[in-house]
Amino acid sequence: MPHYDLVIVGTGSANSILDQRFADRKVAIVEKGTFGGTCLNVGCIPTKMFVHTADLAAAPAAGARLGVDAELTGVRWREIRDRIFGRIDPIAAGGREYRMEHDDNANVTVYEGAGRFTGHKELTVTMAGRQETLTADEFVLAAGGRPVVPDVPGLEETGYHTSDTIMRIDELPERMVILGSGFIASEFAHIFGSFGVDVTVVARSGALLRMEDDDVSRRFTELAGQRFDVRLNRRTVRVRRGGAGVVLDLEGPGGPETVEGGVLLVATGRRPNTDLLDVGRTGVTTSPSGHVEVDAYQRTGVDGIYALGDLSSWHELKHVANHEARVVQHNLLHPDEPIAADHRFVPHAVFTSPQIASVGLTEQDAAARGVPYVTATQDYAGIAYGWAMEDTTGFAKLLADPETAQLIGAHIIGPQAPTLIQPIVQAMRFGLDARSMARGQYWIHPAMPELIENALLNLPL
Repeated sequence: MPHYDLVIVGTGSANSILDQRFADRKVAIVEKGTFGGTCLNVGCIPTKMFVHTADLAAAPAAGARLGVDAELTGVRWREIRDRIFGRIDPIAAGGREYRMEHDDNANVTVYEGAGRFTGHKELTVTMAGRQETLTADEFVLAAGGRPVVPDVPGLEETGYHTSDTIMRIDELPERMVILGSGFIASEFAHIFGSFGVDVTVVARSGALLRMEDDDVSRRFTELAGQRFDVRLNRRTVRVRRGGAGVVLDLEGPGGPETVEGGVLLVATGRRPNTDLLDVGRTGVTTSPSGHVEVDAYQRTGVDGIYALGDLSSWHELKHVANHEARVVQHNLLHPDEPIAADHRFVPHAVFTSPQIASVGLTEQDAAARGVPYVTATQDYAGIAYGWAMEDTTGFAKLLADPETAQLIGAHIIGPQAPTLIQPIVQAMRFGLDARSMARGQYWIHPAMPELIENALLNLPL
C-alpha cells in the first residue's frame, strides 16, 4: 500500500497545482478519463470552437436584412469536428505525456483508473486488470462531474447522446431532439441549428434558461421559439425507436403528443462525481446537491483534504475552478498562512445566439432576499453600433444599490455579451460605483461598450 505526501484526484484545473515547489514531495495523480478534465475535452473549449463555426454558418442568413445577399452552400461536419478535436486531443495527450514521462515529474506517479475511497484517507484505484490502494497525508479532490440522465422509460434501451458524446458523432442528422432547457441545451441548439439541423427543444419548465434574470429568460425563450421547435411545460413519458430514429412521447398542456428526430441529446444538467469517489468513506461530507462541502479555504471537514472545481462548487465554471486551484496550491504550500477563495463576483456566460452574460444578483433574487435596488435597461437598438447591427432584441440590465450606487447585478443578452460584461465584473470587484464608472472615463464612440455606459446613466440614482 504506497503512501504519498499528496494525492490529486482529477487532471482538470487541479493539474495546474503541481510545479517545482512540489518537487520534494512524493505525489500521485489519479485520472479515470482523459487528461485535461471537462473543459478541455467535452466542455467549454470544444463547444466554443463549435459555436464560433456555427456563428459563421448563421451569418449569411442574417445578412439579408442588411442588404447583403449571401448563401450557406454547405457544412462539412466531419472536417469541422476533426479540425476541433485535432487540436484538443493532442493537448490532452501532451498533458498526460508530460506528467508521466517528463523529468520535471520524477516525483509524480500517475494512476490511470477510477479512484474510490475505501477508508479514512485510503483511496483504491481500479486500473486495467488490477487494483491499488493509496494513502496520503493530503488529498486534493477535483474529480469533476458528469451529465445527469433522467429516469425516463425506454431511454437507455433506445440510446441517446450527452454533451460528452454529441460533438463526435459521424454525421449530422436531419432532425435532433434536445431534452433540456439550460445552457448546454441552448448552446447545442444554436450549434446544430446553424448547421442546418431541424432542432426540437423539449423543456420541463415554462421557460428556457430559467436561472437567468427573468427578463433575459423571457427574451431568449421568445427568440428561441422563432428559430427552433420549442416545447415548454412538457413531461417526457417515454422514449422509443421510430421511423426517423428516436421518438419521445410527451405530456403537456394540450395533452399527449410526440416529437421525433434522428438523434436525441440529453442536456438536463450535470452532477458532481462525489458518489463515484464515495467521499463519505473518508469522512468528507456533501451538500444536498452532492457537492463536497468546503470552507473558505477550500478545505473539507477532514484535515488535509481539499476539494475544488465542479466536485465542490455549485458554480461549475472553469474560471472558478482555476481560481480555486490557485487557492489550494497556496494553502498546500503555506498551511500556516492560508488564503480564502473569493466567490463574491462570479460571472457566467451562455454562448448561444444571442449570447448571454450575467454577474451578481438577478432582479428576482434581489426581490426575494429583500435587497434594496434600482434597475435600468439599455437596448442595443439605442446605441450607434446597435444601429449598425440592426439589433432590435438585445439589451443590458443593471441593478444597483440606491444609496451607495454600487452595482449588485448585471445581465446582458445580445452580441458579445460575455465581453461587454467584463467591465461590470471589474467595477463590482474593486468597488467602483455606477456614477464614477459612467462619468469617470472615456467610452469609445461608436462602440458596443456604450451599451454599458448608457445603462449606467439610466440608473435612477
